[in-house]
Amino acid sequence: MIHSGDYQLDIHPHLPENRSVPIGCIGAGFIMADCQLPAYLANGLTPVGIASRTKSSAESVAVRHGLKVYDSSSALLADSSIPVIDIAVPPDVQIDVIREAVEQPHIRGILAQKPLGMNLQQAREIVEMCEAAGVTLVVNQNMRYDQSVRAAKSLLNQNALGEPVFATIDMRAVPHWMPWQERLGWLTLRVMSIHHLDTFRYWFGNPQRVFASIRTDPRTKFPHQDGICTYILEYENGLRVSSWDDVWAGPISDGPGKDIGINWRIEGTTGLARGTIGWPDYPARSPSTLDFVTTADPETWHQPRWNEVWFPDAFAGPMCELLRSLETGTPANLNARDNLWTMALVDACYQSAEEHRAIEIAELMSE
Repeated sequence: MIHSGDYQLDIHPHLPENRSVPIGCIGAGFIMADCQLPAYLANGLTPVGIASRTKSSAESVAVRHGLKVYDSSSALLADSSIPVIDIAVPPDVQIDVIREAVEQPHIRGILAQKPLGMNLQQAREIVEMCEAAGVTLVVNQNMRYDQSVRAAKSLLNQNALGEPVFATIDMRAVPHWMPWQERLGWLTLRVMSIHHLDTFRYWFGNPQRVFASIRTDPRTKFPHQDGICTYILEYENGLRVSSWDDVWAGPISDGPGKDIGINWRIEGTTGLARGTIGWPDYPARSPSTLDFVTTADPETWHQPRWNEVWFPDAFAGPMCELLRSLETGTPANLNARDNLWTMALVDACYQSAEEHRAIEIAELMSE
């Protein structure tokens, strides 16, 4: 918790009382090796073992972080000493790992990567599967734990900005695309835009409808549709939010000529907040920022700062939510049933772009 003016900004994960719960990790890619595991260990959590499709990859990560290596994901899932599983595998194989996990009576909780499966229909199948088995499922929508995103939510919770009127996220950045995206033909909506759509839901709740427009990214050579994406979310109370997810960001991606970054802005009836997301500078540690001003003190821009960063520090948050949910029996904010609304928004963006019309989100959720 940090303080700025009259406001408290809750930017850090809430740690579970028991941080010794053994965590088993499936997947040994960048997100697991360089983000999740360092964040878990920095916060005193207890990852104990790892398995991957390629055992040598798991061995390399295990050496870095002091974990036991399992010959396969099945071997790890069968270890009755591990009640919590962190699944970081591509979305097209995720459901099979979860299906096997819920068959193990000792597994109580699962953290799954976003997107939750291939689409809303598969996400719903995963949620129902876990609910039927009594397994708590949390989705790793980690942008909610970016420090400026959480600080903005704190301001909204304290009514610092009044009624939200208009909000934007403007991303001009070139992500490091993952190999599995080529075989799926996905680029931006299910990988980057899903962060922004979920952040808007975190800040403001569920929108009524969305209108999306997309085009291909000239830099990406494999076939895809959702390169550069822009979308407008309409809320019943009149609030409008929009994002520009520009993964092209111009022809110069390195050196002095590049121009990248992520900016966000929330305008309310009694205040204005604006911020930056430091992620595009990774591996440099560039903290996100927040500036805000209110009509109660219109001469003062408050500019709280911190040293934590989204990658990797924020990645402790979703796992802490899972562990706290198992402790208290209270659903996590990132519980998988709620995440179906985020998956519905992503599917709605694809449908909107294809049909050139606004899509009502409730229609997808009722199908």
